[in-house]
Amino acid sequence: MPELPEVETVRRGLQPALEGHRLVRVQLNRPDLRFPLPDGFVQRLTGARIDRLDRRAKYLLGHLDRGDILVMHLGMTGRFEIDGATPGEFARAVDPDPKHAHVVFETEAGACVTYYDPRRFGFMSLIPEMDIDSHPWFAGMGPEPLGPDFTEATLIKAFAGRKQGPKTLLLDQRTVAGLGNIYVCEALHRAGISPLKPAGGIVKKRIGPLVNAIKDVLAEAVEVGGSTLRDFAAADGALGYFQHRFRVYDREGEPCPTPGCGGTIARLVQSGRSTFYCPKCQK
Repeated sequence: MPELPEVETVRRGLQPALEGHRLVRVQLNRPDLRFPLPDGFVQRLTGARIDRLDRRAKYLLGHLDRGDILVMHLGMTGRFEIDGATPGEFARAVDPDPKHAHVVFETEAGACVTYYDPRRFGFMSLIPEMDIDSHPWFAGMGPEPLGPDFTEATLIKAFAGRKQGPKTLLLDQRTVAGLGNIYVCEALHRAGISPLKPAGGIVKKRIGPLVNAIKDVLAEAVEVGGSTLRDFAAADGALGYFQHRFRVYDREGEPCPTPGCGGTIARLVQSGRSTFYCPKCQK
């Protein structure tokens, strides 16, 4: 499933085509995605202007001039394409199958943005702006990891007295919003912290470097367009490149890249997800 860097890459790709533009035509090729689309979806969007296109965790948020927010989630195989987009500098994905084109947005400027989703795990909805923070998808969500509210003090408080491992807590969207399996594994390795260690047992002086590692790995991933493991592609069809920079994720059995370590990357399963780490240098 796309994580924060992939969703941010899509947001940046869609922004020039959608932000500040009015939707003159909205076409639905089916009544539902993962969930049924809301009543009046086409009518409520047609003629509306997208004043701002934001991201919250793994959600795209289109703030409309009518007081609603168009909420979009890519799920596992969701993908946007802009008709006529210029190819990115990275390798391009295979063109999507037209039979999986489920939603089409056209703007007054002539842009045509199509949402494809072969497995239909993605979803869209319209939520009144005043209700967004209390909506079940967003209520209780933690701070953005690349924002000013995600600090050493924030994580010290979240970890205090907790018996769960740091990976489990970092994947909890109430602790921090938008982190996923790939980037938590990478950040823990950079910080030299074991995913098996109880979070409450991590000394405070190690929390600051972990916060910095999280911010660094996310920023690097956004810079190169995220990671493409299976289905992800940016709005211009470009594939992400960060998978070529993985230090531990999906590297089981390979030498640890930490200078002088000499360890071997191992894999274990935590809460049904693969964790990749170095047993030697992550303590």
